[in-house]
Amino acid sequence: MIRFLTALLLMVGLAGVATAQSNYRIQPGDTLQIEVLEDANLNRSVLVLPDGSISFPLAGTVKAGGRTVDTVASTLSSEMASNFAVEPTVLVSVAALAPKDPRGEVEPDLMNVYIVGEANEPGRKEVLPGTTLLQFLAEAGGLSRFAAEKRIQLRRVDPQSGQETVYRFNYRSMGGSDSISGTTVLAPGDVIVVPERRLFE
Repeated sequence: MIRFLTALLLMVGLAGVATAQSNYRIQPGDTLQIEVLEDANLNRSVLVLPDGSISFPLAGTVKAGGRTVDTVASTLSSEMASNFAVEPTVLVSVAALAPKDPRGEVEPDLMNVYIVGEANEPGRKEVLPGTTLLQFLAEAGGLSRFAAEKRIQLRRVDPQSGQETVYRFNYRSMGGSDSISGTTVLAPGDVIVVPERRLFE
């Protein structure tokens, strides 16, 4: 009796899984297990491509994204029919779901950049890699009215040698022969120094 009940519960559980799979809409990134009863050599796992398609021997490219496993199985069977005496029996199941997109769950890696002197919001800022000097000045609230706009410095230390290099930035001209460009990409640990302007500067 116990064995019978166990077997019954197992069958009910499997039926529930099968029903869930039948209703599931396939997504790009999912892995499908495809079996052809008439030819075990065709059995394999396939990845659903970003455009929602899969490739399978004798069937070519088949749309899977947004469809159920039963619909995909039926399509594969029809596409391969000409290669068999009778239309083959194809079983499709979801072997693995697409991994979750980390962009929605994980904070991007930020880098520390510092600004001192005549900025409206001096201090340490966490910015995205690829942030330019001009974008960073905007993050710092812009320059104060006392800033020496022609003598801004970007101070960068080489992490390997420990040697500091000082670059000059002219905010008014946004570059030039004696100034780096406002589109200069910042590196982790960069320090922006904004001096106070002189009396007639």
